[in-house]
Amino acid sequence: MEENTMTYNQAISELEEIVRKMQAEDCDIDNLANYTARSLELLKTCKNKLLKTDQELQKILEELK
Repeated sequence: MEENTMTYNQAISELEEIVRKMQAEDCDIDNLANYTARSLELLKTCKNKLLKTDQELQKILEELK
């Protein structure tokens, strides 16, 4: 799924799944770099969505003043 169409909850769910895989006793060391890279992409997506939401809320709150 493309990051710009992914919801915040979808990104968090995928991150949680990656963490479960990384914590599993049978985690394949060869996949750790891929898991880490994907986690970074998902974290950036979450950060961008949170910043955008914060900006929108700040704008709304300013209008209330």
